[in-house]
Amino acid sequence: MKLIVIDPGHGGKIPGAKGRIAAEKDIVLQVSKKLKVAIEKELPGVTALLTRETDVDVPFHQRTALANKNHADLFISVHCNSADAERRVRGKNGKYSTQILRRPQVSGTETFVCGFNRLQRGESDVAVRENADILLEDNYKDNYGGFDPNDPSTYIIFSLMKRTYRDKSIRFATYIQNEYSKKGRPNRGVQELSLAVLAPAAMPAVLTEIGFISNPEEEKFMLSEAGQEEIVNNLVNAIKHYRTSSGLQ
Repeated sequence: MKLIVIDPGHGGKIPGAKGRIAAEKDIVLQVSKKLKVAIEKELPGVTALLTRETDVDVPFHQRTALANKNHADLFISVHCNSADAERRVRGKNGKYSTQILRRPQVSGTETFVCGFNRLQRGESDVAVRENADILLEDNYKDNYGGFDPNDPSTYIIFSLMKRTYRDKSIRFATYIQNEYSKKGRPNRGVQELSLAVLAPAAMPAVLTEIGFISNPEEEKFMLSEAGQEEIVNNLVNAIKHYRTSSGLQ
């Protein structure tokens, strides 16, 4: 194991999920920078590379391309989850407005690997939200082979992806979830979803949701020094377990 690419989700004009205090893009960048330092300190000989180091947006295909170009051994995309949802409401004047339906009680961590899901109701919320950034890219249909995140039928494209790294990705994701659980974090498990940022990865790749920014307590935890240190330690320990189980040096 020589190189790990860390991908702080969203950035720039794309803030990701929003909490009461912060935006997803800022929390995940803070955690990712600390993760890079921890990896290079605790795993001698391993270099960590960030897909972004500042508040800028990087298109999905460029994030994974960076990992592929540098022959990374692992790809870790760091995100915050949200249970909030937008809904259109018709007022007494007949005009529609957008309201946020808040569900602050939802909490926990979950880690995703790329797979083909059926996009049934309730299963696709994360996939649709995380893939929505594609629409803000220029020529997004060219970049993703005609994939349109607003059209559920086009998710079939992910059924054609290479499956070489599926088992390794699931194993690594499981180690991550186990580490979160050891610290008492609610474990929402490992799942397969059609995620554009992971699909082209030529190495084991995961997207980990480190907590719900829509939950005020978890938002405060993810913003705190102690919380970020715990999350970073969880991820470093998971990498160590993965490296050992894979027979890597």
